Amino acid sequence: MSLTQTRYTISEVEARTGLTQHTLRWYERIGLMPHVDRSHSGQRRFSDKDLHWLAFVGKLRATGMSVADMVRYAELVREGEHTVEQRRELLEQTRREVRARIAELNDALAVLDFKIDMYAMGTTAGKATQQ
Repeated sequence: MSLTQTRYTISEVEARTGLTQHTLRWYERIGLMPHVDRSHSGQRRFSDKDLHWLAFVGKLRATGMSVADMVRYAELVREGEHTVEQRRELLEQTRREVRARIAELNDALAVLDFKIDMYAMGTTAGKATQQ
């Protein structure tokens, strides 16, 4: 580690990420965060690498990935290079689920667009189905 590497307090990480200190501590406790360095007085000191990891975890959360799967992914990362295939499979499964949800949302959006267009044209198509 470089002596000039930036370190952040938990308060600074909270401000930068929007995650509460409680959430950051919970992530560490459940194994979602890699080991966070501590100062000589025991205060957590997060690195830029930690911030990048938290950003990635945020993206995983946005996909709807379960906390258990996120923790499993973190464990696989810590286990090393021999787990690359398992990590890829986990991410591919999540991608399939996200694509399925996107397809469902696109279908729902098409229905909404149709209904809105019918109302905008002043037709009774919206009333025809009592919806």
